[in-house]
Amino acid sequence: MRFTKMHGAGNDYVYLDCVRQPPPADPAGLAQRVSHRHFGVGSDGLILIRPSDRADARMQMFNADGSESEMCGNGIRCVAKYVYDHGIATKPTLRIETGAGVLSLEVETRGGKVERVRVDMGCPILEAPRIPTTLPGSPVVNAPLDIEGRKLTVTCVSMGNPHCVVFVEKATDELVLGLGPRIERDPRFPARVNVEFIEVVSPREVRQRTWERGSGETWACGTGASAVCVAGVLSGRTERRIVNHLLGGDLELHWNEQDGHVYMTGPAVEVFSGEWPGE
Repeated sequence: MRFTKMHGAGNDYVYLDCVRQPPPADPAGLAQRVSHRHFGVGSDGLILIRPSDRADARMQMFNADGSESEMCGNGIRCVAKYVYDHGIATKPTLRIETGAGVLSLEVETRGGKVERVRVDMGCPILEAPRIPTTLPGSPVVNAPLDIEGRKLTVTCVSMGNPHCVVFVEKATDELVLGLGPRIERDPRFPARVNVEFIEVVSPREVRQRTWERGSGETWACGTGASAVCVAGVLSGRTERRIVNHLLGGDLELHWNEQDGHVYMTGPAVEVFSGEWPGE
């Protein structure tokens, strides 16, 4: 089976063109095998690019542990790049179907290839039951969260998938690697949760480290960066336009006051292609 390795700001996935070849029989199991950093290709997960009767293509995403996720902001930018660069649909604005609905993406090209993509991430979901979380408030803003005796203040947002945003002075390994997995599986998040640890540099600039549901720490998270933009405004920490510095690069975010949508702009990079045996 032919695959392509791609990344958006260091958030890397293995992509399968299931428009031109049959999908794998067991994508969840394949995701675990190809994602392994030592025995596989190495990635944060597996993304299938499939035909769609509602859009230019459909994105189906599996985390490194084999669990299926609704959406990935960095992953969908790479889907747009693949769809455009490989001739599935060569339009300046693409529509990609996801588990969180159909999203619109504007591509920026150079030399006939996509370099950056602006994604309309849609409106954030702020009602606690729909995120979902049982934490107090709806929206859940600056809510108390006690994890193993550590008292945190969190803001929760769904961008089609659940996020718990924690503003901290310093995003340390102790927080990200220690508390991240515990927050992910805390029973107050019935569908588990992605966790963002955020340092506020200024009202227009933040730094983010992410513990991603089903994948562990990742170098970037586009839905997470979008959730951070919303959480910063709701908690009074940031403006509606920010630059988010992630381990793998920068993303530009804008929570538009007119239509309520979050817009994210960032890079999409194709690394290499290959053949995965036995599928």
